[in-house]
Amino acid sequence: MENGKIKVLGIAPYEAMKTAIERLAKNRTDMKLDAYVGDLSYGKELVNRHIEENYDVIISRGGTARLIEEITEVPVVEISLSVYDILRAIKLAENYQERYAIIGFSNITSSAHLLCDLLQYRVDIFTVHSAAEVRPLLTKLKIQGYHMVVCDMISHTEAKLLGLNAILITSGAESIEDAFNQAVKISTTHMKVHRENQFIKEVLKNSGNYTVIFDSEENIYFSTWDKKNETEVYDFLRQELPNVKSLDSHKIFHNIEGTLFSIVGCTLPYEGQQYVIFYFTDSKIPITPGKYGIRFSNKKEAEEHFFNSFYRITGAMGDLADSINQISQSSFPVMIIGENGTGKDQIARVLYTQSTLQSNPMVTIDCSQLTDKGWTYLTNHYNSPFNDNNNTIYFKSIEALDPERSHQLLSTIIDTNLHRRNRVIFSCISQRDSLLPPEGQDFVTRLSCLTICLPTLRERIQELPTLSSIYLSTLNVSLGKQLAGFEPKAMEMLMQYDWPQNYTQFKRLTRELAVLTITPYITSNSVAILLDKERSSINGTNTSPVETSMDLTRPLEEITRDIIKKAVAVNHGNQSLTAKQLQISRTTLWRYLRE
Repeated sequence: MENGKIKVLGIAPYEAMKTAIERLAKNRTDMKLDAYVGDLSYGKELVNRHIEENYDVIISRGGTARLIEEITEVPVVEISLSVYDILRAIKLAENYQERYAIIGFSNITSSAHLLCDLLQYRVDIFTVHSAAEVRPLLTKLKIQGYHMVVCDMISHTEAKLLGLNAILITSGAESIEDAFNQAVKISTTHMKVHRENQFIKEVLKNSGNYTVIFDSEENIYFSTWDKKNETEVYDFLRQELPNVKSLDSHKIFHNIEGTLFSIVGCTLPYEGQQYVIFYFTDSKIPITPGKYGIRFSNKKEAEEHFFNSFYRITGAMGDLADSINQISQSSFPVMIIGENGTGKDQIARVLYTQSTLQSNPMVTIDCSQLTDKGWTYLTNHYNSPFNDNNNTIYFKSIEALDPERSHQLLSTIIDTNLHRRNRVIFSCISQRDSLLPPEGQDFVTRLSCLTICLPTLRERIQELPTLSSIYLSTLNVSLGKQLAGFEPKAMEMLMQYDWPQNYTQFKRLTRELAVLTITPYITSNSVAILLDKERSSINGTNTSPVETSMDLTRPLEEITRDIIKKAVAVNHGNQSLTAKQLQISRTTLWRYLRE
């Protein structure tokens, strides 16, 4: 629309109509017209040529109008042939002494039948359904003795080429004026809807969030995403389309240029098509993957991590598989208990990927790496996972929390019903020959957690030959080797070793042996050397005197802090055991570690 006038593109099938619509348009103050002559396919070509000129509406006639509708979303108004237009042409034909017929598309012939019946005219009427039918029909009529036809423009042109007389049914001024009035009405309504859409788009754009809509062909239908990396974002969303379509609703977390976004996808039917809508909410704080002790993952990522893990490759779950499958279908909180290296993270991933919440994200909170900023985000930020529903929240190494935060977390979970709104999983590192540390007991008791106790490698030592064979076969593929296994004495040494770090340690040592071995079998000598080095490393850490690396001339507070840090390292991060050995409270220990 320009200066309050609608912009109209007129495609006339013949020159006289172009002249007529231009003449009538000059008398109107509500429209600006550009008119061209073009029938059928040439009319389509004209529209394609001028479509970028932002017309509000297109006016044409008959078959040309219908063809134009197929190639553009701009409203098309057809200049109709009124009964009076057809009657005028028939009255002209009455003076013709030879045999004639009326031919045309149904918009002409249906009115012609009505008029001839009312006026009791005996005129032959023929209907065509496409331009390709016109010439064969006219040829047939000529052979049958017809000398003239009353018709539309396409038939008029073909009749002249075949040597037949023809009377063109023209649109009168009243038909053109009706089309103009209809064009103004449609354009006004169309512009109102367009302005409403622009208004809503601006409202959505300024809401602080983003919305992206895909049509059924996976094309962008609507978007308020205005950042420079839109191609990358759209490609990521297209990958998620199958998940949304299969589930009707799908929630994901995605890191975009250092900012974490919560994205909810859902389907919505419209005009016979299924649209997919993604709603973005950003966290307002920069979070890179795993930073601050918080990590977000989806089902695909969790499955890939588990699939490539030693735990899955060797079938280390063993007899626990059935129990884990049953527990995964429940909604109760779960506490996973096990020594270092027993696969607690992998079990948590299995519980997530087999649960009913697998289409929503898994949030892993590593309590041993949780920073003050991460804690503040979890407990105070409006977009915290604690404020969301239907996710899986995995609290890893719950024993690493200091008593104050442990109590605060438990209270938050209970007070906000976090464990009822989401699936909550905990893991707790147990010490040798003990089940559940006191740090985890409160969570189990207060939240009525289901418990999964993971066996140590010592308890499954008889399965070591089987585990090693399966893992070596995988290493052969990745390393390009052809290892046949361990020498009998080498396997005996492995089975006699204590494995304090369980499966993680076994995986690491087996991989190192595979890399270093150039013979078909891993020898006992190689195993002996590596186990001696392992014992020396572990025992050396435990027995090395603290004072040898300590500057005793510093203030007592600094010396105390260093002693506590070294003691925690000796105990592999177990703060409860360290506090007990040093005969201090866990709160005191935590204070020194944070300073």
